[in-house]
Amino acid sequence: MTATDDYAVQIALKSGLISAAQLEAARRKAAEHTDLTRAAPGLLDILTADAALDPTALGQAVAGEFGMPWVSLEGMAVPPAVLAALPRSFVLEHKVMPFARENGVLRIALADPIAVDVLDSLSHVAGVTAQPALASPADVRAAIARHYGRDVPDQASSLTAEAEPASPPVTASGEEGQASDRDAPIIKLAHTIIAEAVRRRASDIHLEPLERRFRVRYRIDGVLLEVDSPPKRLQLAVISRLKIMANISIAEKRVPQDGRIQVNLGGRALDLRVSSLPTAHGESIVMRILDKEGLKLGMPELGFLPDDHKQFEQLIASPDGIMLVTGPTGSGKTTTLYASLHHLNQPDRKIITVEEPVEYQISGINQVPVNPAIGMTFAAALRAMLRQAPNIVMVGEIRDLETAEIAINASLTGHMVFSTLHTNDAPSAVTRLIDIGAKPFLVAAALRSVMAQRLVRRICPACTRAHTPSPRELHALGLAPAQLEGATFAHGAGCAACHGTGYQGRMGIFELFPVHDGIRAMIYDNVTAARLRAQARRDGMRTMREDGVRKVLAGLTTIEEVVTVTVGDPL
Repeated sequence: MTATDDYAVQIALKSGLISAAQLEAARRKAAEHTDLTRAAPGLLDILTADAALDPTALGQAVAGEFGMPWVSLEGMAVPPAVLAALPRSFVLEHKVMPFARENGVLRIALADPIAVDVLDSLSHVAGVTAQPALASPADVRAAIARHYGRDVPDQASSLTAEAEPASPPVTASGEEGQASDRDAPIIKLAHTIIAEAVRRRASDIHLEPLERRFRVRYRIDGVLLEVDSPPKRLQLAVISRLKIMANISIAEKRVPQDGRIQVNLGGRALDLRVSSLPTAHGESIVMRILDKEGLKLGMPELGFLPDDHKQFEQLIASPDGIMLVTGPTGSGKTTTLYASLHHLNQPDRKIITVEEPVEYQISGINQVPVNPAIGMTFAAALRAMLRQAPNIVMVGEIRDLETAEIAINASLTGHMVFSTLHTNDAPSAVTRLIDIGAKPFLVAAALRSVMAQRLVRRICPACTRAHTPSPRELHALGLAPAQLEGATFAHGAGCAACHGTGYQGRMGIFELFPVHDGIRAMIYDNVTAARLRAQARRDGMRTMREDGVRKVLAGLTTIEEVVTVTVGDPL
């Protein structure tokens, strides 16, 4: 079934033109097709042939969903002046039919509601503004035959005659063999948006319907960058295509939906986590790009300097206890945990993770997705995981007392537990666990270490230049003259490799908080986070600001980056 048929069936079901039972019967009939000499009938063909679905009513429902008028071309006499507005070759190629001209606007009948991209071509071909209307494919073919002297082939037969491209730039999972879909301009546009985002190392793609335009932005190294956007009139078609690729309902526009797209770009497998959200001017789509190559990072690539690298590897190699990574959303916590598991993933260790959702699939690790709708919560999954006798457990996030208690008990019975919390600094993780109900003596016994982190952009290596900081910049970081000896300040001048930003890639700045006997006694006494922090500083803990300063002095990032992400971090 083509993409057009797919959303037409969804709209028919939503509009009540067919019942779920009729659709299921049609699916069974399609599955029973055994004549290998003939193509299997589509669901729409079966539903129409069985008189369960009225094609005209379906066309009107689809037109309504796309905000287009429905038109019947049967018996319509089109004036010669209207026919002359479009070249015959254009009409035959794009399977469109001009049928009226009113107040300088050319009215065009389309057979496919997501083919409105042809309207962009009309300004060059005919020099007129066009207004689309929807008609049945048979109606459009017959009208072209009557007025232009040649019939056009049925869409299905013409598509099967097309040759599939040898190596399409982006191949969506489940679409192999559908060359027609990939060849359609809207399909190509959707794929180009994804391919360009991957080429520019974006982590997210944001498609945002505004009042007068349709904005596309990429998040690159944590910063949103607006790119050339499609015309506003293509908004509905592009969003519909992406929803089809993500296997979510295009007929439903009133509630948020989540889906997933798997693509192959130049032999590189990528997952895109798709979220749709209804807004005042249409559905906003955000696609998170999940690149498995990012999981192969070692500790130095995460941004650890050699001393922190050595200490962190010692902490995660503990045979039991809890290791927490803290920070706000988007601070790289998940990447750090995955890199840690990748480092620890050896044949003699059993590793199980519980995540919501499973973002990356790692060979050799058992990954369990959370599904609260069926009772598969973090706590329920963690409880079941412990019966699998793992050595290492990762819990995506400790959110409640039940999960915290099970994680603590797991750590006290010989398991190494990795997890995340949302706190501003490392010592605050202790008070956070106690605030949600965990007993201080259990937290003291189970916790091995906490690491807080933020992400800063790396200076682009292709355009890095020496930089002399101003007195104001030095004051912002609290740098003393003695600290400037041997420093290598740098900044990026901006080049093609970094798209003029001066930055390429990101790295972490860290605050490592090991829990030793002195800290453990303070946790047992339920002291405040401020006292824990003060003691940790006396024991030599560096703050994130201080770690960032070290990376500024080494010429890895800029003062501006560190000041921006560590606002309020006490020195």
